[in-house]
Amino acid sequence: MPRFFIQQFGCRATQADGAAIERQLLDRGFASVSTAADADIVVVNTCTVTASADAQARDAIRKLHAANPAVRVIVTGCYAQRAPEEIAVLPGVAWVVGNSHKPQIPQLVDSLSTAASSARSVESPSDFFPAAALHSDSTMPFHSFVGAGLAPPVAPHLGNILTGNIFDRTEFLSAPVLGGEGNHTRPTLKIQDGCNSRCSYCVIPFVRGRSRSLPPGTVIQEIQRLAESGYREIVLSGINLGTYGRDLSPRVEFEDLLRRILDETSVERLRVSSIEPLDVTQDLVDIFASSERIAQHFHMPLQSASDRILATMHRWYRAEHYARRVELIHDRLPHAAIGADVITGFPGESEDDHASTLAFIERLPFTYLHIFSFSKRPGTKAASLANEVPSGVIKRRARELRALGEKQAAAFRQSQLGRTLRVLTLRPADSSEASQQDTTPALSSNYLKVRLSGNHAANTWFEVLISAETGTTLVGEPILSCSANDACPQPVVASLR
Repeated sequence: MPRFFIQQFGCRATQADGAAIERQLLDRGFASVSTAADADIVVVNTCTVTASADAQARDAIRKLHAANPAVRVIVTGCYAQRAPEEIAVLPGVAWVVGNSHKPQIPQLVDSLSTAASSARSVESPSDFFPAAALHSDSTMPFHSFVGAGLAPPVAPHLGNILTGNIFDRTEFLSAPVLGGEGNHTRPTLKIQDGCNSRCSYCVIPFVRGRSRSLPPGTVIQEIQRLAESGYREIVLSGINLGTYGRDLSPRVEFEDLLRRILDETSVERLRVSSIEPLDVTQDLVDIFASSERIAQHFHMPLQSASDRILATMHRWYRAEHYARRVELIHDRLPHAAIGADVITGFPGESEDDHASTLAFIERLPFTYLHIFSFSKRPGTKAASLANEVPSGVIKRRARELRALGEKQAAAFRQSQLGRTLRVLTLRPADSSEASQQDTTPALSSNYLKVRLSGNHAANTWFEVLISAETGTTLVGEPILSCSANDACPQPVVASLR
């Protein structure tokens, strides 16, 4: 049986796709290995949100081939959907599979392994995809609802390419992501994919298709399964999470899904990864404020605080609309984390536009920022805009925004000194880090990194009195019992089954 390795790039949605592919391959009896060097087949799961993401994927593919020319490389993901011909010419690429045909990768790996063992090559998709086998029969978390016919390779002279119109596909590819941040203690569950918006800078709708949702009953089952396995915090993710359920019949509101999760599962803490500002309603904030089981953490993409630039970006709000959402959150949850994405250097962005964004951010209680330099994406409306901002100017503006973000993050950490925070330990202390010995990293509800004194097991709740900070991390002493008005239980260790 061949050995496989999945090399991941990009966002949580892409990682969820990779987790689903991995589960399918394991179900078929293939062996997962921990490094590409030990694999017979490597699946490279790509991102294309920026030009640097494309370059990173190409560099990884070249290195894989150089290290082991015999390895069979299957390239999939958003870059593979957007520009399959660019990838097909790279050395070592056996197949390029777009997001449109990602669910068929397990069958393709079957075919490659069969071809290798019989010393023959695959000649066409029909060789390995029988018409009646478009869906997996796996019993593990992998959600494929309605299929479509297979498209033939679009450029066979360049190599084997399997892709098609992403808007014709309605499969939902997802499995819980158990690794990554948190060292297996905070799994991510993708419950929504695709996007119906058309922001002028964003290529993602064209490589992921229309918005579609995991049915609420399936969401409940997956969360309960994870909770029963011992996971205490679960992160909900999606491409445009606030649109969850609008494609379902009957329609389901995201707020109603959250209520069902709280009512019907035993998950101890639920975190929402990112949500568009106009989807942050009074009802949503009330739900967050009503339960300690929902992390006090809002990540709302801002992109710009210049109304002129927001209009050119085709964003559906203006700066003051966004500000009202931030103020609504802060009024109800004054210690909540409020993060934002900001794009600098969008075509036509003037110094006044940049200054407006800086002033807007400075007057609001943001707790962290993610800063992105504008990256021209082929096929988007912004790619054809004139008045490009010089790269040197973009770098300087990005530095200014990052400095402001760091200043506000530091102020937020300072505001937590003397408070008691409920935190979840992420992993035992690494004894190889001398400066971190006898401490354990943890994460608070309001998305702060905390180091507890002492070595503690991962996935353990503690009430921690915050006493100091070091760098970008808070330091605290564990409290072994909760105060009278606290709903949390005495901290105990929960093993992951």
